[in-house]
Amino acid sequence: MDEPVKITEPAKAAIIEKTALNPDAVGLRLKVDSTGCSGHSYVMEHVLEEDLTADDKFQNGDAVLYIPKIHSWMLFGTEIDYAVSDMQSGFTFTNPNEAGRCGCGESFSVDHQQD
Repeated sequence: MDEPVKITEPAKAAIIEKTALNPDAVGLRLKVDSTGCSGHSYVMEHVLEEDLTADDKFQNGDAVLYIPKIHSWMLFGTEIDYAVSDMQSGFTFTNPNEAGRCGCGESFSVDHQQD
């Protein structure tokens, strides 16, 4: 069976680092917002209180990632990485559920909700 999400070592370190920026945070949440020319975008935010009725929890060592249950079907099988370059750094997402991406790479689309 495939992993629900895969967190690479660079992403693990970044999740720990970004969580520590807010002393009240218990982890980060990866959610999907409706936006952009393709319909959806990935958003990372601090989680201040764990709510396992609303979120699925993924933990890799000290890195804690939450995904809203409502978005789990869109993110199943996604590899989360963290890339650093001279021009920018940030989380990257390789999502097998994407049906397409916009030209600028800021948003993505999926075909439909799976049961």
